[in-house]
Amino acid sequence: MTMTDDSTAPATTRRPRLSATDLALVAAFAALIAACTVVGGIPVGGAGVEITLQTFGIALTGALLGAVRGTLAVAVYLALGAAGLPIFSGHSSGLGVFTGLTAGYLWSFLAVAFVTGLLVRYAARGRRTSAFVVFLCCLPGVGLNHLLGILGMAAFSDVPFSTAAGWDAPFWLGDIVKALVVALVAAEVHRAFPQLLGRRTR
Repeated sequence: MTMTDDSTAPATTRRPRLSATDLALVAAFAALIAACTVVGGIPVGGAGVEITLQTFGIALTGALLGAVRGTLAVAVYLALGAAGLPIFSGHSSGLGVFTGLTAGYLWSFLAVAFVTGLLVRYAARGRRTSAFVVFLCCLPGVGLNHLLGILGMAAFSDVPFSTAAGWDAPFWLGDIVKALVVALVAAEVHRAFPQLLGRRTR
């Protein structure tokens, strides 16, 4: 009868899905989104919704962190606002915001970060250092943000979709410009840190 020494068997260790660095990035980008939002907003449109850098922060988070970490960072930001920190548009906070006029925009942020991160990582692949390619990856997120925002305003204000779309219309140009700036910044960051969205190695 032979005995084997388990101590000589190769040990296999499973790496945690999110490392300490990942968690630090998630926290940092949640703070970045909050900072982008609380910088003075400009009320525009029939509904008086403010233009802020909030969507810039959301798209940049997805483009730099990818789908999983980007969505998690947005979730942390939303949770902090829901808990009472005045980090939503107009320095608002609390659970009531999630059933108010801008609720559709807030709920869309998770999808925006996820879709943008997914496209930048998998559709752009080795071309994510091209600002034009990253810009194209950001556009579906812009569309999602506006579509869900319009649906939210129509639902919670009890107005026709066309009326809510009219309220939303003034934001399109600014959000496209913000997507372009996101693309310029993200392309440079990916050029400097090519492994930021790459596969982990053992």
